[in-house]
Amino acid sequence: MTDLGASSQWSNLLQNLGAWQGSFTQISPDGTIEADSPSLVTLAGLNDNRTVRQTIQKFSSTGAVIYDRVLEYSSLNRGVLVFENGAFSQGSIQYGPFSEFGAELGFIDGDRRLRVVQLFDKASQLAKITLIREQRQDTPIAESLPPIQSLTPEQLVGEWQGESVTLYPDWRNPARYSTRLSVRLEGNQLHQSISAPGIELTSTAQVDGPILRFQQGRYPVQVLLLPDGASATTPLTVPRGQSFFLEAGWLLHPNRRQRMIRSYDARGEWVSLTLVTEQKISS
Repeated sequence: MTDLGASSQWSNLLQNLGAWQGSFTQISPDGTIEADSPSLVTLAGLNDNRTVRQTIQKFSSTGAVIYDRVLEYSSLNRGVLVFENGAFSQGSIQYGPFSEFGAELGFIDGDRRLRVVQLFDKASQLAKITLIREQRQDTPIAESLPPIQSLTPEQLVGEWQGESVTLYPDWRNPARYSTRLSVRLEGNQLHQSISAPGIELTSTAQVDGPILRFQQGRYPVQVLLLPDGASATTPLTVPRGQSFFLEAGWLLHPNRRQRMIRSYDARGEWVSLTLVTEQKISS
């Protein structure tokens, strides 16, 4: 690892400085909203931005503080990678049976952030998902943004052309390549095809309310469609002895979407983090 890599990662993180007002929404694996707490997360730069102080507050429906935590750090731990635009992921660097496992995948778009936390219990079962929606305090949401409610399969239909960037925990040079995603609906089945250099994948999901169920792969995977254009893609059970991934998505506009993929190898070791930015080129 080089000082240049550490410096670049820290500089990327600083794009998240500010006071972020929003909410933490606890969601069960079947998509049931179990709790929703207003929140204020503040990231302040200290010592010429060489240190970051992070304050996390959650509030009751009456405005009372029910959670208050302060963190200070001057470097990033091994489980964190940050893209040039400030998007990031933090989480487990190694999966192991009989231990809790999970990750946070966070997007940023100007004065908006959206973060998805996926947690698995000691039995390797998907336990809960937390959706965190935020905007910088005292900044209006752009009037040009159309209202986006819970994501629907119909919003995913079309041809999507994308550009991806892959970062690695050892800070080697990022990999950049073009992608293409085709999605179509037939009744309660969603068909998708993904292409990238050296990759051609096709799969079919059963649409079950807010859940897309992919059953025909090496292990079952579900995509949970969430409020504000978000989605969470996870195995229901972390597979042992097989490579796997955790993914989150954010439909920022009807024709613009981002996806973040945190990949693990067959030994359960975290190996890469990919951010895909896609534009819909046809419906």
